[in-house]
Amino acid sequence: MGKPTGFMEFDRIDPKKRPPRERISDWKEIKLPLDAVTVRKQGARCMNCGVPFCHSGVLLNGMASGCPLHNLIPEWNELVYKGQWEEAYKRLARTNPFPEFTSRVCPAPCEGSCTEGLIMEPVTISNLEYEIIEKAFSEGWVRPLKPNPTGKKVAVVGAGPSGMSTAYYLNAVGHDVTVYERNDRPGGLLMYGIPNMKLDKGVVMRRVRVLEESGVKFVMNTSVGKDISAKELVEKYDSVVLCGGATKGRGIQVEGKDLKGVHFAVDFLKANTKSLLDSDHKDGAYVSAKDKHVIVIGGGDTGTDCVATSIRHGCKSVNQLEILPEPPAARIEDSNPWPEWPKKIKVDYGQEEAISLYGRDPRNYLINTKKMVGDKDGNVKEIHTVEISWEKDPSGRLYPKEVPGSEKVWKADLVLLAMGFLGPEDDILDELDVDRDPRSNVKADYEVFETNVEKVFSAGDMRRGQSLIVWALQEGKLAAREVDKYLMGKSVIK
Repeated sequence: MGKPTGFMEFDRIDPKKRPPRERISDWKEIKLPLDAVTVRKQGARCMNCGVPFCHSGVLLNGMASGCPLHNLIPEWNELVYKGQWEEAYKRLARTNPFPEFTSRVCPAPCEGSCTEGLIMEPVTISNLEYEIIEKAFSEGWVRPLKPNPTGKKVAVVGAGPSGMSTAYYLNAVGHDVTVYERNDRPGGLLMYGIPNMKLDKGVVMRRVRVLEESGVKFVMNTSVGKDISAKELVEKYDSVVLCGGATKGRGIQVEGKDLKGVHFAVDFLKANTKSLLDSDHKDGAYVSAKDKHVIVIGGGDTGTDCVATSIRHGCKSVNQLEILPEPPAARIEDSNPWPEWPKKIKVDYGQEEAISLYGRDPRNYLINTKKMVGDKDGNVKEIHTVEISWEKDPSGRLYPKEVPGSEKVWKADLVLLAMGFLGPEDDILDELDVDRDPRSNVKADYEVFETNVEKVFSAGDMRRGQSLIVWALQEGKLAAREVDKYLMGKSVIK
């Protein structure tokens, strides 16, 4: 370790955010960088454990524990403390192709399994990663790759995290890679699902430019299965990797779900970002929450992003409705022991902004939506809910039981469904007769990634279902390894 007593000498210091009342007036990133001295001290807090759970990347109780990318965290923490920034970047880049994304939007399961978290605050792993990669870009250490060509051509369908990761690694070993994307900009949910204040789109395009300079080709505004057939790609390329994501939104089956003003959260967020990038919102090609009572159904990061976006539009009010109970303030050791991901309440940036503006947390727990009611023109005007408690049926399964007398009517001019995703869209998979698993995802074993269709592979959310960005990047890397083996008989991708 860099400093054997560092974890005893230095407290955890998180990066500051811009004040809520300031940041809600624009779409700029909210996190502020730390000074170099503080960053080095944070690196010194790492104990370099004998068993570094932070980079284990295993599933415990259905959730990630440690980094699925197996980042060499103790190594680059020590190098940061010693001021050896370029070496720290080299260590980080060995396992993570895009640290500028993970350090901004990954929930950091590495920190949840940090050994220091047993008795004190964990190491600020995510922010150390952020500081390393930003310094690497500013110093010019992030350079295009110029490998020797193999003569093999690979098509990657989808320019989201898993697709970009797949392209990065296949290009790195010399294959000719073309990425097909139906949107007008690369990035997938990084571009159009995550708002600018969490991930500035210039950061995404900065990486895209490096990939392009390395030889990766991006074909935009091209929907495979519609604008070009999937079978044509299979015939034209030596291998095809499907990385289209799990983009079918989970709807809500209640009366009034089809009223005007009810939208999937991802559609709301995508239109907002596209209009922002195209015209600074001057084209009006987005759903505005201005002067509206907004209801967000669902929690998680997407729900938070809807809250923050609605506030920036100038909504009258915003409420989040969650069917689950409020998480505890701290980890419950009996049911959620370390090194599992700590299931505890988090006041994220959107909630911070709502509290600053309206004086209360917008989240309301144990609420079930019964119906939505519209006006004479078919616009949603209110939703009706009931409180629930979670009970066990005779077989031991939990079910939501309504609390008598707890019915409530909420004003609602805009309802955003942030309830997750059901799985991948059907066009490509039906055309190629790709086998599905019971959850409708592509059937392709982990660490194999090959589908039932010859020379067709799949990775990311399209294969595993909605998941974390680190899983998408890791799946992209491992799928690239299997494609490389398929094409060359062996692979140097680890």
